[in-house]
Amino acid sequence: MTTSAHMTTGAVAAPARARTATAVATVRRKQGFQHGGWFVAPFLALFVLFVIWPLLRGVYLSFTDANISGDAANFVGLDNYREALHDSAMWDALGHSAYFTLLVVPCITVLAFLLAMLAHHIERGKWLWRLCFFVPFLLPSTVAANMFQWLFTQGIGLINETFGLDTPWLTDKSYAMLAIVIETLWWTVGFSFLLYLAALQGIPDHLYEAAKLDGANAWHRMVHITLPMLRNITGLVIALQILASLQLFDQAVVMMDFGPGPEVSTRSFVQYTLEQGFTSYRVGYASAMSIIFFVIIAVVALARMWLLRNREESGR
Repeated sequence: MTTSAHMTTGAVAAPARARTATAVATVRRKQGFQHGGWFVAPFLALFVLFVIWPLLRGVYLSFTDANISGDAANFVGLDNYREALHDSAMWDALGHSAYFTLLVVPCITVLAFLLAMLAHHIERGKWLWRLCFFVPFLLPSTVAANMFQWLFTQGIGLINETFGLDTPWLTDKSYAMLAIVIETLWWTVGFSFLLYLAALQGIPDHLYEAAKLDGANAWHRMVHITLPMLRNITGLVIALQILASLQLFDQAVVMMDFGPGPEVSTRSFVQYTLEQGFTSYRVGYASAMSIIFFVIIAVVALARMWLLRNREESGR
């Protein structure tokens, strides 16, 4: 009887203890949220002020005929979006941004990987190589663009003088975008280089040692160990570079003397949007274009996440 009573009491007490533990955990979570909320509040306030509110304001303005003069805006519905979708200049600008992205992303991915491999395996002056590869990324965009504007200037530019060329880099539409691509590669490769270098340092040495014992040469070790181990970093680099390249603006504007380049061949989507908003004073139309561009960027980011998730699931 006594054993039965103890078993019954224990069976009754177990759910009570579980409820008590759950209640205590809930209280602790609430207290942690209350205390932690004060730490994230400044960030949330700035995020709402400088990201959420401008986004909502832009969505509202895209449905109006607002202009930069501050006159009362009238609701026009989807007229701005209809006009944008039939605006050939907008599609040309988007094509320029896409073309720039197609040129930059593969080149910068391969170049960053090769530079990281060099800096990782070189023995002498390793710190100097790493510094030289990364320092250009620290320069402001206007400084880098002004440097290359001078380098590419026909007649006095160092590039033409050094190689004995007479190429109109900045005045011919056949070369203008290529000049911007070269400047962008030099200026921004340091960031991707740093990501690759950090990933290379995280690959265990014993994998290479085991491969050497099995007779694998340097090429086989790179193909079967290095590249697979860098797959996630490569995906990250490609995604970041696509998002950054689609937003081409600073270097194109500065190198082309604050214009759209020869025969508007370098006018990007962002530049055309700013022209509509601050040159043509059509804030409502520019807002609609901005929302369209935001949707494009969001689709690219979501596609990248979807591909990554599917690859991870297939890898399992």
